[in-house]
This record gives sequence, structure tokens and C-alpha cells, in this order.
Amino acid sequence: MSGTAPTFDDVRAAATRLAGRIVRTPLLRHRLLDEITGATVLVKPEPLQRTGSFKLRGATNAALLMDPEARRGGIVTHSSGNHGQACAAAAHMLGMAATIAMPSDAPAIKVEATRRWGAEIVPFDRHGVDRDALAATLAAERGATVIPPFDHPHVIAGQGTVALELLEDAQAQGLALDAFAVCTGGGGLTAGCVLALEALAPRTEAFAVEPEGWDDTKRSLEAGRRVPNEVPGSGLCDALLSKQPGAITFPINHRHLAGGVVVTEAEVFRAMRFAFEHLKVVAEPGGAVALAAVLAGKVAAKGGVIGVVVSGGNVDPGVFARALAA
Repeated sequence: MSGTAPTFDDVRAAATRLAGRIVRTPLLRHRLLDEITGATVLVKPEPLQRTGSFKLRGATNAALLMDPEARRGGIVTHSSGNHGQACAAAAHMLGMAATIAMPSDAPAIKVEATRRWGAEIVPFDRHGVDRDALAATLAAERGATVIPPFDHPHVIAGQGTVALELLEDAQAQGLALDAFAVCTGGGGLTAGCVLALEALAPRTEAFAVEPEGWDDTKRSLEAGRRVPNEVPGSGLCDALLSKQPGAITFPINHRHLAGGVVVTEAEVFRAMRFAFEHLKVVAEPGGAVALAAVLAGKVAAKGGVIGVVVSGGNVDPGVFARALAA
């Protein structure tokens, strides 16, 4: 893996590379959302992406950039679900083998969806295993290439196509973003998006949104260095439970983000319910945190335009029932 930080040119190249291989998800608007926020809110619904999350973008971009010799060995990654499913789908698309290390407590819906793409699943203890070391061992055993969940230049560039599309579609409607809210775990999606914002909408204030107890990006931004989660919160937002920001992603995010925002479980459930009832989109908890921040007024631009990413929709049915009943 190269440690070189990606640029906006890499994001633009990824968009060209991914054309026809991923879904260009639409922009959604709703009158009630605008009324609640006092802004024009543009929602980018990545649950409508193939595999149900934005992760397909980065995984496919990274897989496409592997040389033919490396492709013969297949790919390996570790993931709580969405990146694993994306890697499995990308490998299937390109005729490669895929081995996915997944936490033993990962949602069953994500495990089964990953297995359906033909991937080998290797369970591990989320709290007791070094997932990077495990992925490296599995790759060495198989002669495979590791595609990490977020801290990889090709993955970051692929994820940045989310904001690139949003900005292009907003411009087509004569709209310019004043604020941007994005769900943040390890920071790959966030880093890719801020690269696009820096190039195409440099006046936009971008905010990383995290769940309570997993606010390592917010605290790292305030400290000016990477800070881990010492006392983690609940596992509700399973897609965002990174131990600390990435070595590649954090410098990009530190340079460009206006700040970090934290949302509560109640706010997450409210956003999931709002997305279902009004946008007709099924959002998983981790995928709903940016919308939660906008609905709660924690990311605001009254009289302006807010872009918000709903990043994934692979939600456990029991959790989704809790959200609708909350």
C-alpha cells in the first residue's frame, strides 16, 4: 500500500474509472427537512448504492488499480460489514477471490450479504484482536493484497466521488453549498469529500459527524494530532467504530474540516425514522449520523444550502424496529 496522500486529481480519475460500475446516486430534497433547518438541504443517499453503502466506491477503485499479477492473489480486508461487502462485490466483479475478516458481533445482515458475494469470512474478536495484523497474516497466507477500510489513497479517492457527484448535481440546480455534513469513522469518506470540496467549493464549511463515545476525529481535530477512543461508547453505529483516525486521512481532514460534531443515540434514531418516513430511504445508524446532526441543528446554515451524506443502509432489522419505535 502506498502511503502517498491522494489529491483531487485522484478523485476525478476515480470518478472516470468507476463510471458504469457504481450507481450515481441522486440528490434528495424534502420540504419538511428545509422547514426544520431553515436551509436548503441536499441529501446524498448512499443506501441506494450497490451493496447499500458508499464503500463500494473506494473498494472498487482500489481493486481496479491492482496490477494483473496482484489480482491473481485476490484481496483481503477487515470490516464490520460495509467495506467487507464492498470488497467482496468488487472482487466478484473482477473475478478475484476475497477474504474478509469480520468482528464476531457484526450484524448478521452484513455478514450474510458479504458471504453472498462469494467471499470467505474469518470472524474475530472486535476488542481482543489487532485487525490490521490479522489482515496482514491472512494476506501473506493467500498471496493476496490488503485493501484497508479507509487509510489507503485509492480508497479515499474513490470515496471522494460522493462529494464530487453532490457538488456537480447541486451546481446543475444552481445551488452552492454553505455547509457539508459527513458521517465519519476512520475518515476515508470524509477525506475524499473534503478534497472535492477544496477544489470545487472551497468556501463550504465541512463537518465530521460521529456518534457519542466514538468522537476520535472531533477530539483529534481539537488536539491537532490523532487521539484514540479510550472509553468507547455503544456499538449502535457499528459502521463508525474506528479506534482512531487514519494516518493518511487525518492530515487531510485536519487541514480542511471546519470541525467535528457528536450526535446522541436518540438523535440517530430520529434521523433514521425521518429518512424512512419522508425520504423513503432506509439508513443504518452509522449512515444516519450526518442527517442526525443537521436535524438537531448541530450543522446549520440558515438561509443557505447544506449538503448531507446518508452513507449506508445495511441495518439490522431489530435495530431498525427500535428506531421506528423510538
